[in-house]
Amino acid sequence: MNTNFYEQVYEIARLIPKGRVTSYGAIAKSLGAAKSSRMVGYAMRYAEAAHPKVPAHRVVNSSGLLTGKFHFNPPERMEEQLFNEGVVVKDNKVVNFKKVFWNPMEEIF
Repeated sequence: MNTNFYEQVYEIARLIPKGRVTSYGAIAKSLGAAKSSRMVGYAMRYAEAAHPKVPAHRVVNSSGLLTGKFHFNPPERMEEQLFNEGVVVKDNKVVNFKKVFWNPMEEIF
């Protein structure tokens, strides 16, 4: 496990505002590792153990799909957490994805 990279991923993920989502690829790109979106996904798998807390439910794939939901217990928890923040999900996909998308490259750099 690449702890340093994971911590960098978690630092970015902690900045995602409630009611917004970002993608694995957007986080990877913001870290200068554009081809490492899969590694960001691996980091999200272990995010539950990170302190301070990481809002992993706000990280989805580049189409807005909740591809990481199976790493939540139960898998429906990811959608429930997004719903509680006002993000609408239908058929495992964020509705109005472009509207609620948070781009770290624009928001923090």
